[in-house]
Amino acid sequence: MADRPRDTVRSPLDRVVERGGSALARARAEGGTAGRNRLRQLEITVVISAQAGLAAALAALLAQWLLGSGAHVFAPAAAVGTIATAIGQRARRTFELLIGVGLGILVGDLLRALLGSGSWQTGLVVTLAIATALLVAGRGGALVGQAGGTAVLIATLAPVQPGLELPRLFDALVGGLVGLFVVALLLPVNPIRVLGKAVAPVTAGLTAQLDVVAHALTRRDADEAQRALEDLRGLEPDIGRLNDALSGAEEVVTIAPARWHRRTQFHRYADATQHLERLVLYARSIARRSATALQYGEPVPPALPDAVARLGAAVRELNRACRSGDEDLERTREMVREGAELAGRAWSQGVRTYGEAMISDLRTAQSELLRATGCRAEDANGSVRRAAGAGEAEARPPIRARMSRPARRRVAGRGAPGRRPDLFRPPTRVA
Repeated sequence: MADRPRDTVRSPLDRVVERGGSALARARAEGGTAGRNRLRQLEITVVISAQAGLAAALAALLAQWLLGSGAHVFAPAAAVGTIATAIGQRARRTFELLIGVGLGILVGDLLRALLGSGSWQTGLVVTLAIATALLVAGRGGALVGQAGGTAVLIATLAPVQPGLELPRLFDALVGGLVGLFVVALLLPVNPIRVLGKAVAPVTAGLTAQLDVVAHALTRRDADEAQRALEDLRGLEPDIGRLNDALSGAEEVVTIAPARWHRRTQFHRYADATQHLERLVLYARSIARRSATALQYGEPVPPALPDAVARLGAAVRELNRACRSGDEDLERTREMVREGAELAGRAWSQGVRTYGEAMISDLRTAQSELLRATGCRAEDANGSVRRAAGAGEAEARPPIRARMSRPARRRVAGRGAPGRRPDLFRPPTRVA
């Protein structure tokens, strides 16, 4: 007995169940990602808190030992400010702190000697101190804040407590140097670990959504491609944390002798990571054009979703090689070339407006990924161009190859045997 054909018509209940399952899977994935992000943030918080607490204690002890007993508030405050409020720029923060304190003392003492003490004198001192700091720095920041705060202290406390200027400057110097000492020598973080934890959510989100786009193209699901686009846009906070981690890790390998052996690995990892933000932008464009192409009913060659998926696989391979310290990135380059061949094959198989734009974005992203492996821009573009051309030739051989094939024998009565037709003979004019 012949098998009965299956009923391919889905009921509304089936569609509701499918959407509910997809929403539940997405909620679980987002919950897991959020949990991992909170765990990474908790680890960073613990490290910075420990550094700040140790620096505050050491600064207070050192200030009391050098200046004698008393309420040495400014030294631990400067140490905490150096560590907690300028991650990745601690040396610069210390320098700005000292310059700001010096400007505040200079302006405060000068104007107090000329104008005396009082409420309106305090306001004028702070105004001129901050204006001077802004002219020196060109922008707001630690220098401006310290200049204004020190000017307030000098204008209000100096008449009551003479000789405040030198201890204030010394406290700022002690606090800043102790903060740098803790970060560089006592509790230096592992820069590769910090950078890897910051890269992980960006790489995971990018590669996962590229796989989603490839799946959407295969199933011709425009809504799925649109959701992938929204998820790619949601990577902005992770990219911001990645930039902060890059700055902090660079500072560690610069000032921490215990981490100097990580410099080569860090710079190679950092050079690859700097291209990641541009890859996210290209992935958004690919997802956007995928959704539009599907909405307009454009053809999707089978090689196109494979090219998108291969781009995500190449990003995973590059991240693995950078984290493990593997200097051989040829596997990543080979995967990029394979993806470029697939993109060229998809173009030859036939695409329309948005499909062609998607392939252009793919090739740009592939070139960017090759640059992340250390290739020069010209070499990366040329490699992608050659690989895409090979894919096009494989799917649709060039005209010269077809013209060089041996001619078939001519049927009797259609011309002299063995004589090749004159392809460029002008047409016979009919009287």
